[in-house]
Amino acid sequence: MRNTSQDEIAATAARLIVEEGLEYGPAKRRAVRELGLNARSALPSNELIEEAVVEYVAIFCADTQPLELAALRSLALLWMLRLPEFRPHLSGAVWRGTATRLSDIYIQLFCDDAKSAELRLIDQGVRYEVSSVNGFKGERVDALSVRSRCDALNEEIGVHFMVYDYDDVRGALQPDDKGRAWRGNTEAVRRLVDSADARIST
Repeated sequence: MRNTSQDEIAATAARLIVEEGLEYGPAKRRAVRELGLNARSALPSNELIEEAVVEYVAIFCADTQPLELAALRSLALLWMLRLPEFRPHLSGAVWRGTATRLSDIYIQLFCDDAKSAELRLIDQGVRYEVSSVNGFKGERVDALSVRSRCDALNEEIGVHFMVYDYDDVRGALQPDDKGRAWRGNTEAVRRLVDSADARIST
């Protein structure tokens, strides 16, 4: 049986994610506060949040979101093509298809040496900031963050590169409970971009 409070949290969090660009974790916590629920209320899973985001986008953003998503995927592909040696995989809302113009781009890199990705960005004259974030297994990984111009959206988009060990890509390819991929490689993203271009041109 579905938990009603979790559904309410998910619906409120979805609005915050789409309208304000919040990430899932902060959106859940703020939703709890906005709903006046106990701070220790059980939070919905990311899968439930994603379902709510899909519903919200379909109702309120159906006219604009597909073009915004296509623009973000095209920008992500450009960055992935700049770093082919690190087996880049796109993840997050831009890969899963729920992103809007307020969404950041998350690309996972798989390296023998974590510093090699930084050196590659330096070689390309890219300015970046380094932070530490939770990886997809809960471990701490380096995140290299840049701001990148998206002409199609007339926006500066945050692009974040999470740096993993080279062999971690095997575990990264496990699907979700519905058999959908959590992330996609360069060729998978290229197919999405080409498909969107074909639809727009017809």
